[in-house]
Amino acid sequence: MQHTRTWSDVYGSALALFEGRAGGHAWLVAAPPSLAGGLAEELAGVDGKGRVTLVVHDGLTPLLAALREADPRGVIVVAPSALSGGPAISVPERVVADAGGVEYREGGEFPAWTGADGAGGPLGECAAASAAAQAGAAVVVVGPENVGEALSAWMDRTPHGR
Repeated sequence: MQHTRTWSDVYGSALALFEGRAGGHAWLVAAPPSLAGGLAEELAGVDGKGRVTLVVHDGLTPLLAALREADPRGVIVVAPSALSGGPAISVPERVVADAGGVEYREGGEFPAWTGADGAGGPLGECAAASAAAQAGAAVVVVGPENVGEALSAWMDRTPHGR
């Protein structure tokens, strides 16, 4: 996929758009800043149709905004390691006043989730995956070194995906 655009949102998050061949679906890759280093190369190495928005976010509100904007077929959440699902979680409410010049409140209750890829593996808490599930998005959680592989596999499982 080809990197075609980079911008920041009102929350101070960095976003990048990668576009493949015509057709296909919209996908979202969500990563915290600490795990985002090699993701542009991972996404550029994917051969597929559609588009992928990468959001490098700190907190759940920027992720939820990116989900609304991208309206993706699915979300790949980047975490330290792959997870197959996770429990419902409670994120303490807080006011964020130092991100992008906008003050906002985030936190709340987020549901349990199950990975859309059906992969076995460990269960664990992942606030970003729970937030994506609450927004109604299918979600897969992988380590940063497996983003390209996970996206390619998801495209292969999806009609008109690749």
